[in-house]
Amino acid sequence: MPAGGRKKDPMAMSRVKKLFRLKVWGAVVLGLMLTATTTPSAAQQPTTGGVRGRVRVGAGTPEGVNVTVRQGEREVREARTNAKGEFEVAGLAPGNYGLVFRKPGVQVGRMTVEIKAGKVLSLPKDKLFLPVDEGAIAFIRGSVFDATGRGFAGAKVELELKREDGTYKKMDDRVTNGLGQFAFRMTPEPARYRVTAKADGMEPATAEVAVDSAAIFRVGLTLERRK
Repeated sequence: MPAGGRKKDPMAMSRVKKLFRLKVWGAVVLGLMLTATTTPSAAQQPTTGGVRGRVRVGAGTPEGVNVTVRQGEREVREARTNAKGEFEVAGLAPGNYGLVFRKPGVQVGRMTVEIKAGKVLSLPKDKLFLPVDEGAIAFIRGSVFDATGRGFAGAKVELELKREDGTYKKMDDRVTNGLGQFAFRMTPEPARYRVTAKADGMEPATAEVAVDSAAIFRVGLTLERRK
């Protein structure tokens, strides 16, 4: 019998040991939870970045500009601009890259960017302009006449692109010079255009032009007096 004459209770000792173990395990679990919430794992850290921008062109539409992303001599990504000239390339490892912008009818554009993990670099608009390549451009040149065959000065001439569904999208307009002449320039990829001449008191005159290369396409339009 222990000192003091009191006998140890085995059941009570067992409960004390269990309670002690529960407290220890609780402290361990709480510590792990706090660590998980305050220290992000490596898997949560972003490892790639991207680049986006908006391209403007000197002729035609900004849609369909090919954007090639290069690292050294290796092409790592490729994208195309949408109808607004916008593009975005994601999934790039941190580092320096060269961007090359190409579309028929405009000059090739080049620039170097630095990509950082977890960041999407937005390119300034003033650095994404592709001027016309005069040696690879298509022209629609024409004249507007009156009923006597004389050049009609001051007529408004509209250029529309024919879409695949048969509808038309306005691209540009001009006013004829003193000789009744006008000219439009566009990129040389195959497309069909509608040219319409208008003037007060005259019936509109329309012609369709199929562009398929870097060349000059000519059209003549005659305005008749409205009856």
